[in-house]
Amino acid sequence: MRTLITTAFVSLDGVIEAPGGEPGHRSSGWTFKDLDFVEAAYELKGREQDEATAMLIGRVSYESFAPVWPQLADFPKYNAMPKYVVSSTLQEADLVDNWGDITILRTLDDVAALKETEGGPISIHGSATLNRSLADAGLIDRYSLLVFPLLLGAGKRLFSDSDKDKQLLKVVESETYANGIQKLVYDVQR
Repeated sequence: MRTLITTAFVSLDGVIEAPGGEPGHRSSGWTFKDLDFVEAAYELKGREQDEATAMLIGRVSYESFAPVWPQLADFPKYNAMPKYVVSSTLQEADLVDNWGDITILRTLDDVAALKETEGGPISIHGSATLNRSLADAGLIDRYSLLVFPLLLGAGKRLFSDSDKDKQLLKVVESETYANGIQKLVYDVQR
């Protein structure tokens, strides 16, 4: 069974929207604007690129990433790995042809079936709505978080506010950096 890992830049109040400068959010670009850059804090993202064997994203993130990422030299392994887009509306004709293998998954059952296949870890990118749906369905196996010492107040959140049973997590790794960012890696306990 494959491991489904969400890696996210998240504010202390749980917001993951617009970390890199995406338009439409009043604090867009919050991951790099207000804190000193500490390279070691981002090692988690480099390690993820080395360890992941596939990328899982929602339609909105796909539509944001697909026009840009294929041209980015900083992400050769992300660009080469298979991508799975979870969408009930995206069509094959909407897919770009310069970003490697891309498969559309229509339902969370399709994601569960993907997890049952042979292969290594699958990394979830962006995709706030997808993350919440996957967590509510019990499909996420690991949270790899870079928690930023700021409160954004508004924006799409990583975690759902649906009424569900508690979920225990086990700390796998943690570290605090000089700029206040905390790396927190948790495995979901089942």
